[in-house]
Amino acid sequence: MIDKDAIDIMARTIYGEARGESEQGQMAVANVIKNRVKKKSWYGRTTKDVCLKAWQFSCWNHKDPNFKVISSLDKRNKTFTKLLILAEQILNDDVKDNTNKSTHYHTSAIKPKWSRGLTPVVTIGNHLFYNNVR
Repeated sequence: MIDKDAIDIMARTIYGEARGESEQGQMAVANVIKNRVKKKSWYGRTTKDVCLKAWQFSCWNHKDPNFKVISSLDKRNKTFTKLLILAEQILNDDVKDNTNKSTHYHTSAIKPKWSRGLTPVVTIGNHLFYNNVR
């Protein structure tokens, strides 16, 4: 059984990072989180550690406008309720990874330093996903 805190934190992260994306896009962000947990590296060893690691998911940065939004979510929000279900499915391995084991992504509106010279392995909605970041 998956820890309820892990489900909640992952769902809030998906909401903050990809609530405007399709279900496939939301699933992709969740898979990036899970892929980072699987690495058991500097990203963190648990879902909570990975999601809350400083400067990794901007929605958790206290000055980001999404921080207040995700902090106040509850089950009255239908999108959040759906994301709780998705997070549980991802964490239970009930959903196939649609990112080809990606550990990084960014929106098409930016080009972060870490992505220079790299080719995304998949693009879903407004996000480009990478599994080859060193």
